[in-house]
Amino acid sequence: MEKVRVISVKIPENMYKEMLLRIPEGERSNFIRDAVKEKLEKTPKPDKILELERRVVNVERELAEVKKYLVDLELLTFERGKINPHSFCIDEIDHKIIDYVVHYKGATTPELAEYTKTNRWLILNRLRRMKKASRKQLGKSIIEYYAGERSGKKKAWWINEELIEM
Repeated sequence: MEKVRVISVKIPENMYKEMLLRIPEGERSNFIRDAVKEKLEKTPKPDKILELERRVVNVERELAEVKKYLVDLELLTFERGKINPHSFCIDEIDHKIIDYVVHYKGATTPELAEYTKTNRWLILNRLRRMKKASRKQLGKSIIEYYAGERSGKKKAWWINEELIEM
């Protein structure tokens, strides 16, 4: 038999009275021990959770790296019309941004800010988040920033037409 430790437990008066009525005098200690044991079995160990979390993050990182290498080697290709750019949107502002960029094939942050009636820093952060999310999921970004001049616009965001549904 394992070494036994004595603990003290404070419980509300009504719970104590209920226990006195339901549990015979010689069985109360066993009842409390079983209740604590049952609760402990249901509670996950923090070490295991942290270890599993780390392993999942490592697997995701390695999978993203493999996807990136496959894209670089052109083994992982995207068929035209397979990716919906709206799948990377989280709210109405993101949908408006994607609609505008798809319609005009590209846009600057001030243009998007004026169209959505928000500030351009919010737009910039949303574009960066969509770029990062699409790169992580697909290995390529659905939206790219180009600082030079293209189609009459400078420092604009452009939709990657080879990846999106048209």
